[in-house]
Amino acid sequence: MALKAFVLDDQAQVRDALCAALSELGGIETVGTAANQASAIAWLRDPAHHWDIAVIDLVLEPGGGSGLAVLQALQERGSTRKMVVLTGSASNEVRRRCIAMGADGVFDKAMETEAMLDYCVALARAAGGH
Repeated sequence: MALKAFVLDDQAQVRDALCAALSELGGIETVGTAANQASAIAWLRDPAHHWDIAVIDLVLEPGGGSGLAVLQALQERGSTRKMVVLTGSASNEVRRRCIAMGADGVFDKAMETEAMLDYCVALARAAGGH
């Protein structure tokens, strides 16, 4: 069964590209997307929505909240649900803060998008092995 992903990014073209890459590289099905904090939290907390990994952008459009609030809101998620941060502002301090708030990985959009995709593909392969 394919891993199910959720993508939060305020830029539609980035969301679309991530969804396509997850599908092409790992056979990962994107089951939900959002452009702001409120929509992301509502979708991810909804018990009717099954998801395995959430890709979270930290910096959202003005008034759209932040990915940090999404991480905080979902700290009590099940241990099988992974959350990775893909952001343009992955300083050491941001990385520490995200990990402390429950992120399973933090990747820089400019230099580590491929590494984030590799992480997701590895999760999909591990899930397929069970």
